[in-house]
Parts: sequence; structure tokens; C-alpha cells
Amino acid sequence: MTQQSTFNNAEHGKQKRVTKREAFLNMMNEIIPWSEVVELIRPFYPKGEQGRPPLGIELMLRMYFLQIWFCLSDEMTEDSIYDSYSMRRFMGLSFEQRVPDATTLLKFRHLLEEHHLGEKIFNAITKFLEANGCMMRGGTIVDATILNAPSSTKNASGERDPEMHSTQKGKQWYFGMKVHIGVDAGSGYTHTIEVTAANEHDVTKASALIRDDDEVVYGDSGYQGIDKRDEIKTNPHKSKIDYKINERRGKVNSLLAGISRNVGREREKRKSSVRSKVEHPFHIVKVLFGYGKVVYRGLAKNLNRLYMMFGSANLLMWGRAGCPQK
Repeated sequence: MTQQSTFNNAEHGKQKRVTKREAFLNMMNEIIPWSEVVELIRPFYPKGEQGRPPLGIELMLRMYFLQIWFCLSDEMTEDSIYDSYSMRRFMGLSFEQRVPDATTLLKFRHLLEEHHLGEKIFNAITKFLEANGCMMRGGTIVDATILNAPSSTKNASGERDPEMHSTQKGKQWYFGMKVHIGVDAGSGYTHTIEVTAANEHDVTKASALIRDDDEVVYGDSGYQGIDKRDEIKTNPHKSKIDYKINERRGKVNSLLAGISRNVGREREKRKSSVRSKVEHPFHIVKVLFGYGKVVYRGLAKNLNRLYMMFGSANLLMWGRAGCPQK
């Protein structure tokens, strides 16, 4: 999508400093494979044979990306684009052109959710990274994190989201959902996503996060006993994987002082140095994109958004690493 040359663009070009938002949007504009993503949506997009012709797919896709990257509501997304020059530039709109309204964005989001296009786009981004030689094979890091959900019953139904549940972590209780991801051990890019209610144990989804060609799997102490689970033992490939799971701290500290304890700590340190890569995509989604709390009811809608966010996180990490552009 080309940016029209206007008086406002010329004035903005004289600014002496590029803001972090503008730098981020410029990077994402360059590295996202727009044509491939647009073609995934096209078969499901309204043709506009009757009445007013629909807005362009790429225009709406760019607006949706702005919404999830900056954690905005439909109305706030529309208002922010009117207010922000960098957002307008990313959209490819001049100041004379109208921004798509919040209702149009809502319908576009529902289209993505209805046809599970978030997953298709995430898989397309994964293949794109593999084709550019950035995603490796052979090892996976598994981990999970909790996303809080509103616990209040002051809503239309008068009850909490039935698909969310409570769980205790340490001495703190949380209500919401859990996001399970499989991350490539070599590059740190997310390749698989699963979601459950918060009260489901991390290890129950571990098998679904492991790729068919993985030879080694890393995980924290919550995945102890993964190799003894039925879905692992009965799988000819997964039963032969080398599972490098961190020991519980108490077990390492209980070793006799001296060589055995030092060896144990060094072994755990090496595991953790690899496993730490899984924290990078979580940091981008929860902190940079601000998705520390769910914004929709039900697991399916949140999963669709998470596919888009982790796909964006992969591209952001790729762009920051200075990999060759498409």
C-alpha cells in the first residue's frame, strides 16, 4: 500500500526525531508478507456485488493489526488513527481520506474469528520464516502463562465466563485462561499455540506443542514427568525425545554439598539458558502489546487474537534480529 505525497507528509518529514511508535510501524510495514496474508482472507471476504463496495482487505487488515498491537477497542482504534499521523501513514490514508469506522472493524474481526483465519495467518507467517531460513528444527521449548479474565458478575449474563476458571499459583489466586506455546529452541520463534482454562496443568498440553521432527524438548519444573504420560509413551517418535526438564529447586538444593551440588546447578543453568528464549514472545504479547488480560469472552475469540499477536511477535523478533527482508 503506497503512501500518497501530501503537504502534511512533507511537513512531517522535517521532524528531527522518529518516535518509537513510528519506527515500530515502519518495521512491521516492511516485514509483513502482505500479499500472502491478504490472499488467505480473500476467499471469505464480501465481494460487494450489491450495495456499497467493501473496503480493501489490506486496509482493514492494517487497521486490525493496529488494534491488537496497541490493545485498543474498536472505537479507540478509529479515534487513534484520526489522531496519529504514524498510524494514518501505516494505513496508507491521507488526512483527506476517511478512516474505516468501528463497526466495520468489528465485522472484519468477526470474519477472522468465524473462519479461524488467525490460525491460518499464523501458520503462513511460520512458513514464511522457515522459507527465509530463520526458523530452525530439532528442538522445542514448552511453557505456559496465565491471562487474567474479569471475575466480576456485573454483566448481561450475571455470571463469570464459563470457559474461564480459577487456579492458584504460589499464594495468589488467578481467574482466567492459560496460553501454552511451543517455541523453536534455536531461534526463539513460536510455532504452536494452545489455550485452556487456567486450572488445567501445563503438562497436559505439552504433547500438542511438540513437532514431529523434534529431538529435544526443554521445559521448566512444571513439566516433570512428561515422558511418563500416555500420549508420549504411546507415540513412537515422542517417546524417544530427549526431555531436558528443569529439576525442582528443592531437589537440587537437597544434594550433598560439594561436587554433586555444583554439577547439578551447572546442569540446570545450561537448561535454563536455552529455556529462557520462551520468555521473549510472552514478553512481547503481554508487555509490549499489552495483552495481560483477556478482552473477549470464551477461549475461541481469544485464541484467534493470540494467533495474530504471536505471529506479529515472531515477525518483530525477526525484524529486530536484522534478518534479510522478503
